[in-house]
Amino acid sequence: MFRRDFIQRLTLAGSLATAGSVSAAGGRSVTFTVEGFTCVTCAVGLDTMLSRQKGVVRSKSSYKDATSTIEFDPNAVTVASLKAFIGEMGFIASEVRTPQGHS
Repeated sequence: MFRRDFIQRLTLAGSLATAGSVSAAGGRSVTFTVEGFTCVTCAVGLDTMLSRQKGVVRSKSSYKDATSTIEFDPNAVTVASLKAFIGEMGFIASEVRTPQGHS
């Protein structure tokens, strides 16, 4: 059921125009661990859906690592709203915190 709903959303998104790009200047990056990927298509599909969100510059999700790294414009979208969007897509996201002093 989940997979069918996700694929329907992905198919619908594919028929819509993509959101405008945002310059990476002044951008920010966040990495989430993502629970719920069942195949590579889930990761690719999540990237496709994220790329259509206002303020998202780029997204790179990995089925193998169960992660999603998103570059975004913090003036247009928040970490909380990105996490919520991933949840709307049927996955569970947890922000990966890096120790201070590390990038």
